[in-house]
Formats: sequence, C-alpha cells, structure tokens
Amino acid sequence: MRSFLRQWQDELKKTFTGRADEVPDWVPKLAAGDDPGYHLPGSAVWAVHGSMSPIVAGIRTLLMQSLHPGALAGVHEHSNFREDPLARLAATIRWIFTVTYGSKAAAEEASRRVRRLHEPVQGSFLDNQGTPRGYSANDPELASWIHIAFTDGFLTAHQLWGGPIPGGPDAYVREWAQAGKLMGVPDPPLSEADMRAQLDRFFLNGKLRVDSRVAETVDFIRHPPLHPMLRPGYRILFAGAVSSLDPKYRRMLGLSVPRLGPFPLPVRLATKVVLVVVRLALGRRGPSELAARQRLRRLGFAEAGGPGLVELR
Repeated sequence: MRSFLRQWQDELKKTFTGRADEVPDWVPKLAAGDDPGYHLPGSAVWAVHGSMSPIVAGIRTLLMQSLHPGALAGVHEHSNFREDPLARLAATIRWIFTVTYGSKAAAEEASRRVRRLHEPVQGSFLDNQGTPRGYSANDPELASWIHIAFTDGFLTAHQLWGGPIPGGPDAYVREWAQAGKLMGVPDPPLSEADMRAQLDRFFLNGKLRVDSRVAETVDFIRHPPLHPMLRPGYRILFAGAVSSLDPKYRRMLGLSVPRLGPFPLPVRLATKVVLVVVRLALGRRGPSELAARQRLRRLGFAEAGGPGLVELR
C-alpha cells in the first residue's frame, strides 16, 4: 500500500513539475533576490495560488482560453502541446510561481522570457465574419483575453474550493493585475466587477467562437495523456471545472454537468475531496513558497501575528 501511495505521489509531482525525485532547478532560485517581490505572505495572491484550487482553475482556464480563435490558433500552430503537454504545463507553473513568490527582478525576467518565446507566435485566422485577422501572442488584446480568462478561472475556483481571500475578490484581481502588466496587458482589471465586464465584452462583441479546433482542444483537455493512476481523480477535477463555468460558456463548449437521470451529480463536493487528498500528498506549503519565505527572512522580514509581514530592521 505504501508503495502504491508513493508511486501516486511521484506521478502527481511529475505532472506538475516534470520531476518526481526533486524540485525543479528554478525553485531554489526563488530564495535569491534583493527585494521582497510583488506579492507577500498575507496577500490575496498568496492565498489563492498557495491553495489547491489552482489545479481546477488551470483546467477551467484552458477551456475558456480556447474560445478565442487567435489564442487557439497560436497554440495549434506554434505549440507541441499534443506531444508534450506536461512540459507546457510545467513552463506555465514556473511563470505563475515565479511572479507569485519570486523577487521583482525574477518576476520581470520570467515575464520577459515568456514574451521572447511568444515573439515568433504569429499568424492569421478567420474571424466570425470570415475576415482574415492577424494574431500575435504578444498582441495586447490577445494578452488581455489570456489574463482575464486566467484571473476569472483562478478567482472562481478559489471561491468554490479555497479558503478566505485577504481583502476579498477585488484584492486578488487588483494584485494579479501586476502579472498582466508584466505580460503587456494595457488595462488589466482592478476589481471583480471590472474583470466580469471585460470578460463580457469579449462575448458580446463576437470575439469568441466554437469550431472543430475548439472541439479537438476540449477533447484533449478532457482526456489528457496522464498516468493511469491519476485519471480517476482528473475526471472528477474536469467535471468540477465544467461545473464552475458560466452556463453560456459551458453551452458554447458543448459541455454539461454530469447527471444521474434528472439529478446533477455532486461534482463540487467530489472535487473538494480530491483536492484535500492532493493537499495531503503534496503538503501544506509548496517548495516555491518555502523558498520565498527563505528570501524574506534573509532580507529582514518576519511574519507578524496576523497575515501580514513586518520588517525587522
């Protein structure tokens, strides 16, 4: 039994970081740097990204992002996500955790690195009127869609499966706007209401659509090439992500909440159970957070009695 649990834990770590035996080499580097970073212990960003809800949020975000034909064209034409999806996941996690836990210099360098990788991601697609449109991964409008879908997904998932957010939902949207700015988003939302309004504008302006590429992508997200030990739990997490979607986006994607006859299955409760099990397997604090706390202690910061920090010098 212990051997089974150890193998399951190793496969879980490998899925998120690409390594089962040790942390990726970029994680210890988060302890370096000469500033406390954009986000600190007690912040809304640390609360959301340090929970288990981002696992469901990631699935939800991918589903939402696939609705923009420019974003989807970039993935299909310039990505090897089919051949090595876990490498793409690990790269995304690296950027998120570096911006969340790293120094300002590390966050800025990580974002510049991603933007450099995005430079050749260009091409064209047909919009909903059949007009050819150019796309670029670094285009401000496309970057805005990616940022808003991310913020919406992570906030919504945490509201359903996470704990309290210091400062509330507005604080998370406002704090994570810094990540949008680092990625070239010209006007990232600063409140939950502003984020919902910007999201609705994409929908109402006819910028989103569903076609065969979306269907293919949704099928891939539904059935990723995971280790067989992880598939049962993933099926529950996928159902949870689907249940968290606004009904209009769920209809666009051709998805529905699983039902037993006329009754919806309790997927949100089942999702909560899976996340608790994953938390027990991975531990309460991840190595990225621990590295950040090491940097903060070196710089003379210590946790106060509450959620914030005090400077010791």
